[in-house]
Amino acid sequence: MKVLLCCGAGMSSGFLAQMTRSAAKKDGVTDLVCEAHPESTIGTMLQNFDIVCLGPHLASELKHVEEMCCPYGTKAIVIPAEIYSMLDGSALYQLCKETVNK
Repeated sequence: MKVLLCCGAGMSSGFLAQMTRSAAKKDGVTDLVCEAHPESTIGTMLQNFDIVCLGPHLASELKHVEEMCCPYGTKAIVIPAEIYSMLDGSALYQLCKETVNK
């Protein structure tokens, strides 16, 4: 699974990406890709990811991101505030798995 995390500048999502990769490793998954990038780069990267996870502060952009994702079959979600604020990589990993496998 390839996961793109986006926030304003890509800084705080970088910590969450690291925690998500660690959670996947603990689950025995070694091929998870989880990268953090600024929201401004989403359009150029969609074809490379299975799911785009937006920081809670970007919730108003979800519809627009979903429209951009559609041609690539990429899913888009808003990271729940409790997962984002607690840097809960395990919960985000599970949410991404559930969303991609729907």
